[in-house]
Amino acid sequence: MTLRTSLQLLCALLVGIIAISVLPMMGGMVSGYAWAIALLLAIVAFFISAPFTKSFSASLNTKSVNQLQLSGLGLLGGLLSAFLLQPILGALPGDVQSYFIFPLAIILGLIGASLFFDRDLPGIAAPTQPIANIPVTATAEPSYFALLDTSVIIDGRISDISKTGFIQGKMLVPRFVLHELQHVADSADTLRRGRGRRGLEILKQLQQNQETPIEITEQDVSSSGEVDAKLVALGKHMGIPVMTNDYNLNRVAAIQGVEVLNVNELANAIKSVYLPGESLNVRVIQEGKEHNQGIAYLDDGTMIVVENGERYINRKIEVVVTKILQTAAGRMIFAKPI
Repeated sequence: MTLRTSLQLLCALLVGIIAISVLPMMGGMVSGYAWAIALLLAIVAFFISAPFTKSFSASLNTKSVNQLQLSGLGLLGGLLSAFLLQPILGALPGDVQSYFIFPLAIILGLIGASLFFDRDLPGIAAPTQPIANIPVTATAEPSYFALLDTSVIIDGRISDISKTGFIQGKMLVPRFVLHELQHVADSADTLRRGRGRRGLEILKQLQQNQETPIEITEQDVSSSGEVDAKLVALGKHMGIPVMTNDYNLNRVAAIQGVEVLNVNELANAIKSVYLPGESLNVRVIQEGKEHNQGIAYLDDGTMIVVENGERYINRKIEVVVTKILQTAAGRMIFAKPI
């Protein structure tokens, strides 16, 4: 049942109570007729009160709980005032008290409720706006997340990372980084040319990705200098991190106090963790640097050095982890066949 319907029923009930209380006293009306007329008046009141209850219910929705509580106290105060006025009405001649007691109670109750309807206790927050009427504001532009260097674009993993939605903000590619990428793509060396073209393709994928916006910025710190030095200086000037997988750039930026987001470190951080004594199934694919060693790899690229594993090359075997070595290049797992 809606608030509006409840208010209409309340109005009909009040009119019916007043009618059944007053009508039998008017000219000795038979009780049965009085009940019928009271019921008819209540039905009429139900429909007539519709416009009033519509606006009143809309007004209630804009009030805070604190204001409604105060209005309820005001209503009780008005009803109590009507009760206290009964002795005065009893002093009037005839049945005047019977005619006026209910209307007086309703009037005083409504007056008490209206006195506090738009008021609030000191120190309490202002009336809250109904949820349905709260305007929806436009989503703020995302802040800049990081500057991308050439190596991280060519690497390609940044495209997969951005698709996951973990990157919150806009990625920036300086124009001088884009020029370096184009220069690599135009290289006479086949391998470098392939890497450069791959980088341009990755950049196109990033521009098409809706989850993480990317922008080509014209900002520059100088007209000359190495690309890495300019990138670090721009990151420091703008106060945003530099994303790379270049170890040397990582160290230079750290020395100058520029935050670095290293994709290699991220990849190492999310690799599967194995502890000494755990077993796993691997395929030995080549021999190791040391005598009788075999090399295997996990799905995430982690290298596994299998002691006495040379004879198992091109075979899938079960090994047990003996130790784990964390290096600058990544994590290495040493194991032996079971």
